[in-house]
Amino acid sequence: MKKSFNDLEDAYEICRKETQKWAKTFYLGTLLLPYPKRKAIWAIYVWCRRTDELMDSSEALNKSKEELSDNLNKWEENTRNIFKGQINSDLDAVLADTIENFPQTIDPYLDMIEGQRMDLTKFRYKNFEELKLYCYRVAGTVGLMTQNVMGIDSYYSSASWIQVPDISESAIALGIANQLTNILRDVGEDRQRGRIYLPQDEIEKFGYSEEELLEGKINSQWKELMAFQLARAREWFQLSEKGIKWLSGDARWPVWTSLRLYRGILNSIEKLDYDVFNNRAYVNNTVKALEIPISFIISRFK
Repeated sequence: MKKSFNDLEDAYEICRKETQKWAKTFYLGTLLLPYPKRKAIWAIYVWCRRTDELMDSSEALNKSKEELSDNLNKWEENTRNIFKGQINSDLDAVLADTIENFPQTIDPYLDMIEGQRMDLTKFRYKNFEELKLYCYRVAGTVGLMTQNVMGIDSYYSSASWIQVPDISESAIALGIANQLTNILRDVGEDRQRGRIYLPQDEIEKFGYSEEELLEGKINSQWKELMAFQLARAREWFQLSEKGIKWLSGDARWPVWTSLRLYRGILNSIEKLDYDVFNNRAYVNNTVKALEIPISFIISRFK
C-alpha cells in the first residue's frame, strides 16, 4: 500500500535529519539542490546508512558472523522487495518513491550489500586492486544510485550533434575518492575493529609495518605512506571531475561543493601531520563558507 503524501513528507524529514546528523559535509552539498532532488539524495543516503549499520553499528559489534550474515540476507530481500513496490516501513516508502521519481536499477544497491559482506571475512587488502573493488562496492555504487537524480543537462540531451558520454565512470570515481578519504581519515578507528584497509604491499613498500599501525606509531615511513595514499585519493577526485560538466545545471554546483569539501579532508590530514590515530580530520566552518561560492564559480565555467 502506497504511503500518502503527508506520510512520505514526514519520512523524508526523518531522512533529512539523519543525513544532517551523520554526514554534515555531504548534507551541506545537498542543500544546494532543488527540493525534489534533495529529498531523493537524503532517501538514498539513509538506505546506505541503514546498510552500513548492519555491520558497523554498536549493536553489530556484539553479533556473531552468522547473525550479521543473516541480517545482510534479510536486508537484501527487503531491498529487492522495495524495487518490486513492496514496502514494510516509512523509510522503505521514501526509497520506493525516489526510485519511481528517478528510475534506476537495483544493481548498485545489491553491489553495496556485497561490499558489506566483504567486511564479514576480509580484514586486510593485499593490494590496491582488492581495495578498489571494496571501495566501488561500498561507495562507488552511491555515484550510480544518485546519477539519475542529478540528471544530464537538457541542452546536451536535446542537442543531437553533441555526443553525451556515459558519466557512470566519473560517478563511480567520485564514490571511490570519497571512500579512500574515509579510509585515510578513519585509520585509527578501523584498527580498533581489527581492520586495516591500507594495501599490505604498500605498507611494506614504505618500510612501515602492520604492528606499527596497530600501535599508532607515527614516523617518517608512516608520513611517506600516507602522502602516497593522499595523492592517489586526489587522483580519483580529479578523475571524477570529468563528468560534472555534463550534469544538469541545478546539480553541478552541489556536486562541485561536495567534491571540494570532501577533498578538503585530505588537506586536514596533512595539517595534522598525518596523525589520524589521535585526531579526526574535518573541514572547518570557515573553509566551508569559502568553498561554497568558489564551487559556484567553478560550476559555471569549468
